[in-house]
Amino acid sequence: SFPTRRSSDLYVDDILLFGNFIPLMEQTKTSLKDVFSIKDLGEAQYILGIRIYRDRSQRLIGLSQRNYIDKVLKRFNMQNSKKGNVPMTQGVTLSKSQRATSRKDIEIMEDVPYASAIGSIMYTMVCTRPDVAYALSVTSRHQAHAGPAHWTAVKNILKYLNRTKDKFLMYGGERELVVDGYTDASFQTDYDNKQSQSGYVFISDWWCR
Repeated sequence: SFPTRRSSDLYVDDILLFGNFIPLMEQTKTSLKDVFSIKDLGEAQYILGIRIYRDRSQRLIGLSQRNYIDKVLKRFNMQNSKKGNVPMTQGVTLSKSQRATSRKDIEIMEDVPYASAIGSIMYTMVCTRPDVAYALSVTSRHQAHAGPAHWTAVKNILKYLNRTKDKFLMYGGERELVVDGYTDASFQTDYDNKQSQSGYVFISDWWCR
């Protein structure tokens, strides 16, 4: 037989409980206290770098990543950049043919943190900023062969986030949620493989403020 080791210590940074039935919430916290030594910090203000706003008068909860965006902008030296109006400028096309081929472009791109920037923006997109999803999807395809044109497109996303960092995602509310959907398709417009492309977008005036 082998000796067994029992551990009675469990360390967890954060546990977030949420719901709309207070008695069940209190019962859950009591059950946890009976088993673990925990500290109730009250209403959550931050979780994983996301700030939580509440407007109980309108039954709204907002999620903001302004502080995270500021850190990302500073990391890539874009905090003082001109502020972009849209995540991707109309008419911009990116393809593999724009990869760095000349010695000068290759040297430039060797010092460009392209993949790191894509990953940093992706966390924002997944959590609170779905408006940059398309631009990030297009630029992330070229991580293996990025060129100056691709990097310019990524910096444009950062410029847009710099202008809109005060916006936040909204949940709840007593107003009716009205969503408008648009879809379109084009024939053989992919610059790399000549495939047809389709796209869609859903818009609501309640997604951010």
